[in-house]
This record gives sequence, structure tokens and C-alpha cells, in this order.
Amino acid sequence: MTVPFREHSRITAKGQTTVPKSVRQALGVSYGGEIAFVVDEQGVRVVRVEEETDPVIESFLEFLAQDMQQNPGKSVVAFPTALVERMTALTRGATVDLDEEIDGPVAL
Repeated sequence: MTVPFREHSRITAKGQTTVPKSVRQALGVSYGGEIAFVVDEQGVRVVRVEEETDPVIESFLEFLAQDMQQNPGKSVVAFPTALVERMTALTRGATVDLDEEIDGPVAL
């Protein structure tokens, strides 16, 4: 059970504030984390922003899960060996930094 507590934080002229350490810990966020201010009929709450999901992707994943249950062993199969070898050859020597920022537009 969480012990209730109260923390104070001053709002600057720019509308900025520091979230006290005890509040960040209670929310489970640290540097770079995101919080949301929820205003509803009960007042104002501060909550941690959970990773949002794309409804289209969620629908596809649900469809895929159902298909896998209905057709075990047929829905997901290994790539053909020739395709794996071709992908390996085409990407040999390529380096990727998954944390690197993407600069400019991306065409898919």
C-alpha cells in the first residue's frame, strides 16, 4: 500500500516545474520519461505515460494471434534457406545504430 504524501514544486515564469524525486519514484519515471496531466471531474492527476499502441498494429496482431491458434504450424514458417542466404549476402558488412536519430523524411 502506498503511503500518502504531499510534495511542493514552484512553477517558473515559463510555466515549467521540477517533478520532485519522490513523485518521480512513485510514478516509476526517470530522466527522459514522460508524464501526463489528466484533468477530469475528479480533479488533476499526474500519471506516467505508457507506451502507446497503434490501433492498426494491435488489430493486426490480434488477427495474427487468432490465425496462429486456428492454423497451428501453418501461419508462421521459417524463411526459405535461399532467401536467408540472399538477405545475409545483401546485408554483409552493413552497420546499424538503432539509437541514431533519423534525419529527414523517410519513405516506406
